[in-house]
Amino acid sequence: MILSCHNLSKTFGEQKIVAGGSFHIEDREKAALVGINGAGKSTILKMLVGELAPDDGTVTLAKGKTMGYLAQHQDMHSGHTIFEEVETARSDLLEMEQEIRQKELALSSLSGDRLEQELASYQRLMTAFEQENGYAYKSEVTGVLKGLGFTEEEFSKPVDTLSGGQKTRVSLSRLLLTKPDILLLDEPTNHLDMNSIAWLETYLLNYPGAVLIVSHDRYFLDRVVTKVLEIDQGELRMYLGNYTDFAQKKKQLREARLKEYLNQQREIRHQEEVIEKLRSFNREKSIRRAESREKMLEKMVPVEKPVEVSSSIHLKLEPSRVSGNDVLHVKDLSKAFPGQPLFSHVSFDIRRGEHVAIIGDNGTGKTTLLKILNGVIPADEGEFVLGTNVEIGYYDQEHHVLHMEKTVFEEISDTYPSMSNTEIRNMLAAFLFTGDDVFKRIGDLSGGERGRVSLAKLMLSEANFLILDEPTNHLDITSREILENALNEYTGTVLYVSHDRYFINQTASRILDLVNQSFVNYIGNYDYYLEKREELTAAYTSAPAAGKDTSDVSAASAPSAGKEDWKKQKEASARARKIQNDLQRTEKRITELEERSREIDDLLTKEEIYTSSVKCQELAKEKAAGAAELEELYEKWEELAELQAE
Repeated sequence: MILSCHNLSKTFGEQKIVAGGSFHIEDREKAALVGINGAGKSTILKMLVGELAPDDGTVTLAKGKTMGYLAQHQDMHSGHTIFEEVETARSDLLEMEQEIRQKELALSSLSGDRLEQELASYQRLMTAFEQENGYAYKSEVTGVLKGLGFTEEEFSKPVDTLSGGQKTRVSLSRLLLTKPDILLLDEPTNHLDMNSIAWLETYLLNYPGAVLIVSHDRYFLDRVVTKVLEIDQGELRMYLGNYTDFAQKKKQLREARLKEYLNQQREIRHQEEVIEKLRSFNREKSIRRAESREKMLEKMVPVEKPVEVSSSIHLKLEPSRVSGNDVLHVKDLSKAFPGQPLFSHVSFDIRRGEHVAIIGDNGTGKTTLLKILNGVIPADEGEFVLGTNVEIGYYDQEHHVLHMEKTVFEEISDTYPSMSNTEIRNMLAAFLFTGDDVFKRIGDLSGGERGRVSLAKLMLSEANFLILDEPTNHLDITSREILENALNEYTGTVLYVSHDRYFINQTASRILDLVNQSFVNYIGNYDYYLEKREELTAAYTSAPAAGKDTSDVSAASAPSAGKEDWKKQKEASARARKIQNDLQRTEKRITELEERSREIDDLLTKEEIYTSSVKCQELAKEKAAGAAELEELYEKWEELAELQAE
């Protein structure tokens, strides 16, 4: 065990962060700390590294072990370049290398015994340098910087000129190279593109030490961690497995606790009714029996009702009118900035009902494309046409149309006066505005909070074509799940840019990958994209033939990249969804029949039933019919399961 916490407690005023929380991290273990925004995740990390003192409890790091910490925000003013700053992670090797050079210069002027002594010292130093992999540390620095998205041209940039996100990546690079025995990472994927996140996943999976991660990136957590610690209303709970395992177990535990609570409430109501009836008889014996039952009730240990989960909030998105089948036609669109070409002669169509995700490395032009489609900036070449009756709802992180003088509540209520106070509060709660937060002025909110208000307004806009730029930024996992459910039920069309692979997997029916200045088309979700990426990228980005633009080549260079193949992929995807829906309906019917069979068995044990031959015959007939249907359903389920596997 490398790190242990015992009875950890911390409060800020009346806000309870954690009360009596205990957990431990084993050597080489990869764990996650999850919870809603404001639950106290970052506070717990700060207590672990000693930046904050707990009110009570102990934090123990195993003797001789080292700890490294990446905070969300970095204030870095060192005067170094990016490479020099990250290189300081191996300051021991830098000092050793400098000493080696000094000794080499001094040796030329020595002789005799003094020379032999210095040669022996020099040899020992060289051996130590070699054992510490000193000859490879510069390439190691280069590998980590490139893995986290820096190009060699950027290595010489002064750290003081970098953005907050770039400074965080520099800090993460330096921290990884210090190789502490346990890494504490607070939102390490926030400023990384997909390739960098994938690189970090592989790095952490192979990391020889332990790792504790705070992150809202569910795909990342599924890949990396084997244990999840949840902080919920001051309580710390531990679950074995990755994020998906945790979510399933948490749901099962909550359902079990809710069932236990409801059963007890039902028993309490039953006993109270019996007590009331016994007292109404007004007989001494009946009153004594009523008193006995009252004592039994007093001794009953109450089961606490599980806290309502925010995901029970249901957002309903519905377009005000239906658009035509052709929603967007893009032809030969190109855009470049001085010294930075983005995309060239791209063409694609989007049809009604499609949910299309645009992905690609940082700086390839994804957000720029959305701005062009919304008339914020012009294209250099090409054109785009919107279809009949298309009404755009646009979420742009840089251009929020909000009234700075209004409160959050007023921003929604003034725009949508027909909504009730409860409906407005439910909508705002889904986007993390609860209690008195709804009465904050828009002008006093952070950039992330304003983005969440804009997203809430957009979800109510009744537009039939939603264009979203990084819609999950600044949302915790619960709010992301609420948004996912809303988009999946939305009957309009969606085009969005996102780095959230889990979100893409849940909501996209098609992916456009912006690579080498053109789009590669995938008919499927993120898992399908991973499966087909190498094959289709090679086809789409091969050298164009003379006289043809990139889009023509991408369509003609390989059968799998042609329109016919896209159509077949789409049809296959539709068949797969139908099989999945049939399977779910079959499983639901099996569950219903099995539960009814158990109910009939219980009924047949009751005197009022088994003493009535008519009722017994009716139930026996129903049970036999259910058993026959079940046999058919079991066979059908097996057939569907086989089809799904294929």
